[in-house]
Amino acid sequence: MAAVAELARTVGIAPACRALAVPRAAWYRHRRAQEAAPALPARPTPARALSAAERAAIVEVLHTERFVDQAPAEVYATLLDEGISLCSVRTMYRLLAAAEEVRERRNQLRHPVYRKPELWATAPHQVWSWDITKLLGPTTWTYFYLYVILAIFSRYVVGWMVAHRESATLAERLIQETCAKQTIAPGQLTLHADRGSAMTSKPVAFLLADLGVTKTHNRPHVSNDNPYSESQFKTLK
Repeated sequence: MAAVAELARTVGIAPACRALAVPRAAWYRHRRAQEAAPALPARPTPARALSAAERAAIVEVLHTERFVDQAPAEVYATLLDEGISLCSVRTMYRLLAAAEEVRERRNQLRHPVYRKPELWATAPHQVWSWDITKLLGPTTWTYFYLYVILAIFSRYVVGWMVAHRESATLAERLIQETCAKQTIAPGQLTLHADRGSAMTSKPVAFLLADLGVTKTHNRPHVSNDNPYSESQFKTLK
């Protein structure tokens, strides 16, 4: 309606309504409502309102190293125990909102954006994927651990082992024997795994560095970055 009023000053109400596709009845109804609405009086400032200097002092207290990681309720309670009363908890929230600081005030860890691993092989023994899964034993609460190393170019199982436990030492031995059996040269192979304890262990990392094998891992808390091993385990079971 503001555009109709602006244009009507130049060409008149009827041409302005036709140009902007606004019914004249709607325009007159809007104008009558504006004329009938009483003007709201300015809200008076309460007598006990904080001055600008007092508000600045409270914000400065909230910014101190002592209180910067605490919620206003904690700040209020701590100061009250010391016999200091600056303002109410709600006033602290209003002052923080005016400064656009109403958010999580604790110093929390910010997780970086991890690059999604790309498992791409154009020839045999370029990229391997390995993982460990549980297999049910012959009696209740007994399990075996199946270690499988898979070549993603052909989906061929290049190395595997069944053990009674998940161990970085066993994983190190399997990887070393498989690389020797497949005659892997330094700089030839990339080995991908998830972030299990055996996969991220120091013995396995040192072994891969000695063999010249590049290692990659899933992104944290992302289970589908190793789809080849997971799919193979699903088919197997």
